[in-house]
Amino acid sequence: MTEMKALTELDHLRILSPTAGVRVSSLQLGGMSLGNADGWADRMGPMDKDSVFKLLDYYYEAGGNFIDTANTYQSEQSEQWIGEWCEARQNRDSLVLATKFSMDYRSYAIGMGPHAANFTGNSRRCIHVAVRDSLKKLRTDFIDIYYVNYWDYTTSIREIMDTLHILVEQGKILYLGVSDTPAWIVAAANTYAIENGKTPFSIYQGRWSLLHRDFERDIIPMARHFGMALAPWAVLGGGTFHSQARPSSHQGPSSTPPIRSRSASIQTEDEIKISEALDKVASEHGENVTGTAVALAYFMSKAANVFPVVGGRLAGHWSDNIKGIHLAVISVMIFTTSIGTFP
Repeated sequence: MTEMKALTELDHLRILSPTAGVRVSSLQLGGMSLGNADGWADRMGPMDKDSVFKLLDYYYEAGGNFIDTANTYQSEQSEQWIGEWCEARQNRDSLVLATKFSMDYRSYAIGMGPHAANFTGNSRRCIHVAVRDSLKKLRTDFIDIYYVNYWDYTTSIREIMDTLHILVEQGKILYLGVSDTPAWIVAAANTYAIENGKTPFSIYQGRWSLLHRDFERDIIPMARHFGMALAPWAVLGGGTFHSQARPSSHQGPSSTPPIRSRSASIQTEDEIKISEALDKVASEHGENVTGTAVALAYFMSKAANVFPVVGGRLAGHWSDNIKGIHLAVISVMIFTTSIGTFP
C-alpha cells in the first residue's frame, strides 16, 4: 500500500465546528473572482475559464477541499464554472462546497423590476428557487453549506429557519450558514431552531480584518456560545496590507473587491502601520515568511474553528496564504505584536 504524504498544510483537514463534523481545509478558496462577467471584471480583474480552472486545480492539488461562492457572484458564472470544473475533474465528492442566497442574482439577465422581485431576499419562495438554481449550476445534488447571505429584515426567523430545515431534511443542503448579520439576530434564529427541533446555523461569515475588528466584540462570543465556525472575509484588507517595497505583489488576494474605488497600492496611514507591523513579525519568523502569512495566522490563532475565505486570481498568491496555516500553529508572539493596537 502506497504511503500518502501531506501535500501542503492545506491537506491537514480540521473539523468545521462543534455542530458540524465535516472535515475541511483551514483556508477556503473564495469564488467571488472566479469569472469574467460584465461589471465584475472592472472590480475583480478579468479571469477567463482556463484561468479559473488552473486556480481551482492548484488549490485542489495542494490539498484544499473547501470552496466558497454565492449565486450572485460574477452574475452566476462563479457557480457555473465551479460546477463545470467539478464535473470535468470528477471530484465533487472530495469537496465541501458552500454557496449563498439572498442577493439579487437574476436582474442582470431579466432586468430590474417586478419580474426580478422574487430572485432576492429570504422568503420561502426565494429560497426554493435559489437552491434549485444553485444545484443546477454547481452540477450536484446537494450543497454542503448553504448561507443566508444577508438578513433582509422582511422575512421572519420562523419562515427562514423552517424553510432551510426542510431543505436539510430533503438532503438538498447539509449544513446552514449565515453571513453579515447582527449577532443578536443569529442568536435569536439559532435559539428558535434549537428549541423547535430545527437545524441551527453552524458557521458565520463576515468581514474581519486588522482594520475592522468589531467582529471580535460580538460575533466571536456568539459563535463560541452556539458552537459555530467562523469564515472571515477581507482578512487581507482587499490587498491593502503590503510592504512598500513590493506593493503590487499582494494586489488581489482578497475574495472581495476593494472597499474604496482606488488602487490597492495606495495605502492609508493605518494600512501602512499595519503593513509595517506584519512585516516586522514576518521578519522574525524567517525570510520566506510574508506579512500575508502573518495576517492569516493572526485570525486562525484568535479563535477556534476559524476558516478564512481567501480569493484572488493567481495561483502564486496561494503559496503565501498556505504559509499562514503553519505559522498559526507555531506562532505565539502574534498575540503580543503591535498589530493588536490598531482598531
